[in-house]
Amino acid sequence: MSSDGKVILEVKNLKAGYNGLPAIHDVSFSVKEGQILAILGSNGAGKSSTLRALTGAITPMGGQILFNGEDITGIPSYKIVSKGMAMVPEGRMLFPGMSVEENLNMGAYLIKDKAVVEERLKMVYELFPRVQERRAQKAGTLSGGEQQMVAIARGLMSNPKLLILDEPSLGLMPKLVAEVFEFVEQITKLGITILIVEQNANETLKMCDYAFIMQNGEIVMEGTGEDLLADENVKKAYLGG
Repeated sequence: MSSDGKVILEVKNLKAGYNGLPAIHDVSFSVKEGQILAILGSNGAGKSSTLRALTGAITPMGGQILFNGEDITGIPSYKIVSKGMAMVPEGRMLFPGMSVEENLNMGAYLIKDKAVVEERLKMVYELFPRVQERRAQKAGTLSGGEQQMVAIARGLMSNPKLLILDEPSLGLMPKLVAEVFEFVEQITKLGITILIVEQNANETLKMCDYAFIMQNGEIVMEGTGEDLLADENVKKAYLGG
C-alpha cells in the first residue's frame, strides 16, 4: 500500500445533489493505486452523495471526475463499471431469491467470456471460503455478515481496479465487523485500490492509509489514518473520546 503510487481517481471541485439542491460543494481529493482511502463523517455529511456522483448514480452539477486519467464526469454507471470501478452499496442490495452464485454472476454481467467469469469465481471463492460453502443457498437466507461477504465478492466479480465500499460494517456484530475489515485488507493485496465510506471511524482509521472527514457537504479535515486517530478534535467528534 504505497503512498507514492500513481493517482487512479482524481476528484476536482465536485458539486452534486438532488432536485437542483447541492448536497456536496467543491469536494476535491485523489486516490492513489494500492491505497485504502476512507471518507468519514456523520449522517448527512455528504459521503453517500459523493459516492453516487462518482459512480454515475447522480449527475454532478459541477466539477470533474478523472479515473485513470480519463474524464468520466456524468457518464452512466454501466460504463463506469466497464472502465474498472465497482461499488458495493450500503445495505448490500443482493437478490434474496437468487442463489449466492447467481448473485455473484450478476457482478460479472459485462464479462462475455465464460472462462474469465469462472476465473473470477475461483478467485472470490478462495478469498471467501464461506461464500463458496453457501454458493447454492438463496442469498436471502444468509446471515448479515455472510450477505456482506457476498456483496463484496459480487463487487470483485467485475475485475475492478478500484472497489468502492459504502458502509460495509453497517448492522454487523463487532466480531463480524473485524472480519469484514480483514477482508478489505486482503483485497488490497490483490492489487485492488479501495475507497471506503464508514460510520465505524475507529476501525477504519486503524486500517486506512489516508482519510478525509466530511461535514455539511465539504471536506473539513484530512490526514493519514494514524494522524487522525491521534487528533484530539477527531477523537471528540468521531471516536467517542
